[in-house]
Amino acid sequence: MAPIPDHPLRYALTGELHARPFPNIKAPQVVAFLAIKQAGDAAARDRDRGADMEHLVALLKHYGAPLPDKDATHYYGAMGRFHIKWEQHTEFVTYTAFGDELSDRPFDPAEFDVFPAGWLSNAPGQRLTSSLLRLMSMPDDPEPVLDQLRDWFVPESLAAGEVLEGAAVVASDFRIDPAGHTRFAVFVPGATGTRRVGRIIQRLLEIETYKTMSMLGFALTREIGGKVGKMDRQISELMAKMSAQEQKPEATLDALLDVSVELENVVAQTSFRFAGTAAYKAIVDERIAALREVRFEGRQGFGEFMMRRYEPAMRTVISMERRLERMSARALRASDLLRTRVDVERSAQNQSILESMDKRADLQLRLQHTVEGLSVVAISYYAVSLARYILYPIGDMIGVSDGMLTAAVTVPVVLLVWLAVRRVRQKIG
Repeated sequence: MAPIPDHPLRYALTGELHARPFPNIKAPQVVAFLAIKQAGDAAARDRDRGADMEHLVALLKHYGAPLPDKDATHYYGAMGRFHIKWEQHTEFVTYTAFGDELSDRPFDPAEFDVFPAGWLSNAPGQRLTSSLLRLMSMPDDPEPVLDQLRDWFVPESLAAGEVLEGAAVVASDFRIDPAGHTRFAVFVPGATGTRRVGRIIQRLLEIETYKTMSMLGFALTREIGGKVGKMDRQISELMAKMSAQEQKPEATLDALLDVSVELENVVAQTSFRFAGTAAYKAIVDERIAALREVRFEGRQGFGEFMMRRYEPAMRTVISMERRLERMSARALRASDLLRTRVDVERSAQNQSILESMDKRADLQLRLQHTVEGLSVVAISYYAVSLARYILYPIGDMIGVSDGMLTAAVTVPVVLLVWLAVRRVRQKIG
């Protein structure tokens, strides 16, 4: 008996769940992270990702490392004295390099030299974010850790916390340092497993990446704010004119349609980014929740930092998206009202035209009756004359005068002509 056939995507979909495993990492470690996003439309990039693969291959060839499959969407392997992790996403691509040699200078810009300058300049896109992460052993006394955090980060922005029930202490100020990178510090006790450390680091880098991606929606909100405000005022002014009947409904409707077209164009241009912002924000919230952080020495945690600095920006994006939806609904309702008013006025005009046409038809009917009466008279006159000429010899024979003969045939001839004209009119009608 033949086995049941598999769906052609069964293995591919199952493999996707296990395609990006957490790396095994132990302290000490330095992690250099880079996310590249093309400046163009993300949907267009999603159809053609060959440039991203070529860029990865160029980096691996630089180090003489094994090359990935041409259709791969992720890669992990040795690259010289580093290990490289490469992931391809819908809008961006990420590179994470792991090295076990910490420099004496914390967050030394030279640690990012794992990515050669020439290779960076040929990137098929722009730097979305880059980070340096310093992984160290956690000392028994937390005071040296606090001193280091004060030296490495901006105190007013510093967020730090214990995560995963004391598995590590993580810290960052989410600022860009003079070298152009975001800094993360991770301190792990000796009892923390390497796979758990890998999960912590990956979640921190995902928080940074998706936070930055979602902030693109906030930047777009600022960019279109003035334009949206102008369109909102135009809609309000047009609706006020409609209420006051300051101009013809047709003119108001034309102006409203122009604003509606411009509004729908803005909605079409922003819908993808606003939807992406909502998805990325959800990932950021999930990653922070997965860390299960608690306060470290009274410092604000990542969750509190996001609540104070990040959430207001996301609420602004949501507010703009809802504002556009409300404006579209207002414009649609106003257009419907104006169309109704235009239709009513046109119906009144059509009714007036029909009444005028009825009057004209009545006049034409009266004129037709008059013409028909005149036609009967004219035809009767010629018919009587013709009959008189025909009957004239008979009148002489019977001794009837011409006047008496004419009088005798006039009434029958007129009656016959009237009946003939009426019958013709009935057939035509």
